Amino acid sequence: MNLATTDLDQDAPIFAPDAFRLNDFQVELIDKARRFGKAKLAPRAAQHDRDATFPIENFRDMHPEGLLAICIPKEDGGLGADFQTYCLAAAELGRYDGATALSWNMHVCSTLWSGPLADDLEMSAEDRKAHARRRSQHYDRILKRGAIYAQPFSEGGAAAAGTVAFGTEARPVEGGFIVNGKKIFASLSGAADYYGVLCTERAEGEAASRRNTLYLGIPADAKGVSVVGDWDPLGMRGTVSRTLLFKDVFVPEDAMLMPRGVYFQAATRWPHMFLTLSPTYMGLAQAAYDFTVAYLRGEVPGTPPVKRRMYPTKQIAVAEMRVTLEQTKAIWFQAISEARANPTKDQVLRAYAAQYTVMENANAIAVKAIRTCGGQAMLKSLPLERIYRDSRCGSLMLPWTAEICLDRIGREALYEPGETDE
Repeated sequence: MNLATTDLDQDAPIFAPDAFRLNDFQVELIDKARRFGKAKLAPRAAQHDRDATFPIENFRDMHPEGLLAICIPKEDGGLGADFQTYCLAAAELGRYDGATALSWNMHVCSTLWSGPLADDLEMSAEDRKAHARRRSQHYDRILKRGAIYAQPFSEGGAAAAGTVAFGTEARPVEGGFIVNGKKIFASLSGAADYYGVLCTERAEGEAASRRNTLYLGIPADAKGVSVVGDWDPLGMRGTVSRTLLFKDVFVPEDAMLMPRGVYFQAATRWPHMFLTLSPTYMGLAQAAYDFTVAYLRGEVPGTPPVKRRMYPTKQIAVAEMRVTLEQTKAIWFQAISEARANPTKDQVLRAYAAQYTVMENANAIAVKAIRTCGGQAMLKSLPLERIYRDSRCGSLMLPWTAEICLDRIGREALYEPGETDE
C-alpha cells in the first residue's frame, strides 16, 4: 500500500515545520513516518508487547515505503536523510510504537554510520574507494531484498560505555577475520538478516585497543552465530533483545561496514552518533502527553466520551506536562541540529544534557499521565501503561545512560582535556 495516497486522519507533527524551520524534504519524510506509524505500527504494538514477539511485519512493510533506506545516500538509491532528519522521523515512529522505533534505529544506524557520518570523516583515497564499494553491497541487500541489519552493542562491561576495548574479538586471517564473543541486549536477535557487530581486531600477542575497533556486518546464518536466552523484560518487549554468541565465525574482509580505524575516529569526532536512541523516547514523551489530552477531552477511541477536563487539578497537571514536554523538545531539537564532526565542547555537553533530559522526562511525563488519567490508564487495553513501561527503559541504555551523561557533564565542565588536580 502506498501511504502517500492513503486518506488518514493525522496527528499533528511533534515538531511543527514552520516553528522549527524544517525544509520541504524533511516535512515529506516526517509526514511519511507519521502516517506509517499510525497506520501500521499502532494497531500491532499492543500484541507484540504482550507476547514479547518481534514485529517483523512492520519491517517488511517499511521496505516498499523506503524507510529501511532512509539514511542510505541518494546516490546509492536511498532516501538520503541526514542525522537531524532521521531523528525527527524516528521520533514520529516512537510515539506509535516505542519498541519498533528503537529496533528500527538499530537497523538505520548501519546505514547512517556507514553513510553520511562516515562521509564526514578522514580516510585515505584508497580506503574511501574500498568503503564505497563495500557499503554499496550492504545497501543493495537493503534496497533490493529488504534485508534487516541489527546493531548489537552491549557486552555487560565497560566497552559499550566507550572506556575499554570490546570483548568480542576479530582475529585477522587470510581473506577476513575469525570472530569470537558475546553481545547482550541485542535487539532484533533472531529476526535480523545481518548483525553490525563492533569488535576488537586483535592479532596473536597484541593487546586489545579501542583504536582497533572493527564494525563488521555478519550474516545471521553464518556458521558459529547463535541466539540464546529468554526475553521477558519490563518494557521494550517487542525489540526481542536476546543474547548473541559468536564462536569461530569467519567473516570476509568485505563485510566491514567501516574501514579500519574509522569507527574509533567516529566515536571520538562524531559523538552525536550515540544520540540516536533518544528519538524513540522523544516520541514516547509526546505520546504520553497526547493520550492525556485526548483522555481528559473524552476523545480516546474505544472509551466512553466522558470529559474530565473541567477539574482544576487535571488542568494544572496537563500544564506541567506541557511545560516539561516543551523544555524537552527545545533542548533535544537544538542538540540534533548541532550534530556534526568535531563539535564544540558546549555542543557535546548539550548533547549529553539532551540525552539525559529526554530519557528522564519521557518517563516523568508518563508517570504524571497515569496519575492524571486515573485507574483506567493502567489497563492494557489502552496504550499509556505500555508507554510508561517503555519510557522507563531509556535511562538505562548504553552508551549514554543517565548516570554516564551526568558524570560526563560534570567532569567535562570542570576539567579541560589533560587537566588533573595533581
